[in-house]
Amino acid sequence: MIEQSNKYVLVYGDAFVDYISKDQTNKSFKKFLGGATVNVAAGIGRLGSSSSFITIIGEDDTSKFVKRELEAEGVDLSYIQVDPEKSISGVYVHLTENNDRHFHTYLDDTPDLQVDFSMIDLNAFYQASAFHFCSGTLFHAIARETTRKIVDEVKKSSALISFDANIRPLRWNTEQQCRETICSFLHDVDIFKITEEELLFLTQANTQLEGLNRLAEYNISVILVTVGANGTYAMIEGELVHIPTEKVIAVDTTGAGDAFMAGILSKIQSEGKPETREEWIRYIAFGNKLGSICATNFGALSAMPKLSDIN
Repeated sequence: MIEQSNKYVLVYGDAFVDYISKDQTNKSFKKFLGGATVNVAAGIGRLGSSSSFITIIGEDDTSKFVKRELEAEGVDLSYIQVDPEKSISGVYVHLTENNDRHFHTYLDDTPDLQVDFSMIDLNAFYQASAFHFCSGTLFHAIARETTRKIVDEVKKSSALISFDANIRPLRWNTEQQCRETICSFLHDVDIFKITEEELLFLTQANTQLEGLNRLAEYNISVILVTVGANGTYAMIEGELVHIPTEKVIAVDTTGAGDAFMAGILSKIQSEGKPETREEWIRYIAFGNKLGSICATNFGALSAMPKLSDIN
C-alpha cells in the first residue's frame, strides 16, 4: 500500500514556448516559457509552496530551455517524461498597433507524442495535497485518455482535484465536443474554476446564476467564477458567495487566472484543505489578491507574484 503524504501540488499539462513580438513590426520575437499549467506550477513555487509538474519534452534546444526555466522556478520535475522525437508546442504572439496581443500562430509538430500514463510512478498521486489540470489536455484523444487515467488514480488518494476550464474554442473540432468533454470530468473534481464568459459558453445559459444552477447537477464542492475586477463568485457546497478583490490598474490580464489558482493551491499545500466556508473564502480572497497583482504587470509567467510582492 502506498502511503499518503502532502509533499506538493501535482500539476499536469503542456509546456509551451511563447514567441512574443518585440515590436509592432512582428518580425523579431523573444522566447518565453508559457502554458496555463506551467504558470500555476511556477506560481505555487514563487509563493513558497511545492509543486511537481507532469509533462513531456524532447531533447532539442527548446526542450532544454523549458526544463531549465522550470527548474529555475523551483518546480519538481521528478515525473517529467522525455521522448527524443517530441517537439515543444509554440505560440506566436503578434502586437497590434495598440500594443494589444494577438495570438497569431499555434504550432505543434508532434501532437501524438503525449505523456504515457503507464510510465508515471503511482507515488506521484499519493504524495500530492492537490492535483490541478486544465482543458488543454482534453482536446487531443491521447492526452484526454491520460488525463482520465490520472484523475481516476488521484481519486483513490486524499488529494483535492482542481480543474480550470481554460476554454480555447478554436482548438476543438466543434464547440459541442468542447462542452461535452469538459462536462464529462466535472463529476470527478472538487474545485472547478471558470470565467464568467466560459460559464455562459459551457452551460449555454443566459445568466451567471442560470449557468451555476446548471453546474449544480455535478455536485462540485467548490465552483469558482472569476469576474475580473469584480473578484470571484464562489459556489461553496451549494451556497453562492461573492468575494471582492482589490481595485488595481490592470495592464495585462494574461496570467491573472493562473495566479489566482496558484494562490488557492499554495494555501491548500501550506495550510491544508479548507474545512469550513470561511476558510474557503480566505483562500479565495488570497487568490484574488494574487490575480490582481499579476494583472498590474506585463506577461504571464513573468508576472506571477512572489511572496515579497504581497503586502
